[in-house]
Amino acid sequence: MKYLLLILGLALLSQAGRANVKKNYNQYCANCHGDRGQGGMAESFLDQKWEYGNSDEQIAHIIREGIPDMGMEAYKDVLNAKETRSMVIYIQELVAKANQLPSPASTEGIFRTEHQNFRIETLLENPKRMWGLSFLPDDRILITEFEGAVRILESDGTLLPPIEGIPDSLRRGQGGMLDVAVHPDYEQNGWIYLSFAEGSKEKSMTTIVRGKLIANRWVDQEIIYRAEESFRSGKGVHFGSRIVFKDGYVFFSIGERGHQDQAQDLNRPNGKIHRLHDDGSIPKDNPFVGSSNQPSIWTYGNRNPQALAFRPGTHELWSTEHGPRGGDELNLLKPGLNYGWPKVTFGMNYNGTPITEHTSLPDMEPPVWHWTPSIAVCGMAFVNGAIYPGWKGDILAGGLKSQVIERLRVGETGIEEREVLLKDQGRVRDIKTGNDGYLYVILDGDGSKVIRLLP
Repeated sequence: MKYLLLILGLALLSQAGRANVKKNYNQYCANCHGDRGQGGMAESFLDQKWEYGNSDEQIAHIIREGIPDMGMEAYKDVLNAKETRSMVIYIQELVAKANQLPSPASTEGIFRTEHQNFRIETLLENPKRMWGLSFLPDDRILITEFEGAVRILESDGTLLPPIEGIPDSLRRGQGGMLDVAVHPDYEQNGWIYLSFAEGSKEKSMTTIVRGKLIANRWVDQEIIYRAEESFRSGKGVHFGSRIVFKDGYVFFSIGERGHQDQAQDLNRPNGKIHRLHDDGSIPKDNPFVGSSNQPSIWTYGNRNPQALAFRPGTHELWSTEHGPRGGDELNLLKPGLNYGWPKVTFGMNYNGTPITEHTSLPDMEPPVWHWTPSIAVCGMAFVNGAIYPGWKGDILAGGLKSQVIERLRVGETGIEEREVLLKDQGRVRDIKTGNDGYLYVILDGDGSKVIRLLP
């Protein structure tokens, strides 16, 4: 009994030592700046009139050193570097929540945005939770259901029965049947690719296979990527996984599976973007061929990427990936680069405790954009073609928790425009451009929908 009490006591001491940012804010900041940053004895944060600068570095400097002439104390002897970093994130959260991008105006079902008006056409309502979609050449849509099925949505709106012979997927936590992708040369080769969680509750990992369809049956399956048993995890989080193609290669993402430090380990598959020839063989010019037992790795230090897309007319591969609390990222993925997780992040732990004081380090690639607070990014597409002239070339990024589709315009210096196109219509799981040039979206909630955006 006394040993149990000792263990409980040590656990409580350990928990007490993990500084919670809200507790620190209320203790050191709220008396002057208000519990929501609205101001009091000191100025409000929320109006964004920052006399001493509003960058993360400037806010951290003020927290550490204070502003003696204005009566603000220095907290460098009270808060360590990680706790200071968490405080910066918390303040930026308060500011962002108070200054959210407005929802689009809508009248009689028409959504009016800065460059393009549109309406929603619902193609399918499904009591099952859908995860990914891809388009057959005849404009039928392949859809994955998270619980394990893959189905075809006919052009007339009929949802066919589940395809027979689909491989078994593990349904646990964030793991299930994930993405589906039709090969660009499908009319010549007939290949369809699937990503899914495979294994047992004790050991699982993301697996990639390809197969063909004959009369609503999955046949001729080949394994494209399967991790060795020793690399599988018992955790139920961060499986990734999206699939895209370019020039005979297949790219796919695997999240770090809840083992954050393994994203930095080049001898493990998790927390990485991978590139293979479309038959699953290793390209000789992959960046870590000969130096890693995972020669399929293309980039590393990726937390949980759930969107991949090539910028039209280029070889630029982009992704959005989930951060922790804050720090969702939009990344331009370049071969061999380290995207930092968990050594650098703009976020903190969900309970308000710090991860790292660093938002940048040498030899680590910064995001093109980050969202703090997190929008829970999932699904993205580049707008291509003439159907949406006001958005041409822009990124549409979806959010789960936030239930938004954001439009981002990329310029020479970064993101030049942002706006919310859709909000509170459902959790945005996937965004794809169809063969017809229209944008298709999976929304989920109690069930899920496939919608199409019509100008």
